Amino acid sequence: MKRFDQINVIPMIDVMLVLLAIVLTSASFIVQDKLNIDLPETQQTQNYTPPENLSLRLAINAENQYFLNDQPIAFTDLEHQLQQTDPDQPIELRVDQKAEFGPFTKVIDLLKKYQLNQLNILTRKHNA
Repeated sequence: MKRFDQINVIPMIDVMLVLLAIVLTSASFIVQDKLNIDLPETQQTQNYTPPENLSLRLAINAENQYFLNDQPIAFTDLEHQLQQTDPDQPIELRVDQKAEFGPFTKVIDLLKKYQLNQLNILTRKHNA
């Protein structure tokens, strides 16, 4: 009988790679909204995949609070941040359907002021 002096780790590596592929595949489908923003429903919405260079995610929650990249921010600080943003930078905007219209228009006005036109406003598809 042949004696084994070393452990063959190749089958273990194969199993670990398969498990890693499963975790990475399923994790990409999990979308977590830390801010609990209830997006408004629309019928003419399109599928949206965030671009890889997305670094500005704006949000307004139901209490009309502003968020930049999921962190609370005052409106004056938001204006300062947007003033320094590259006009070609893609921006994602999520607004809770219970938010007032005023904070939304203030953000849109700021985006226009600094010619930030690469804007995606997120909504949910209406299921009729």
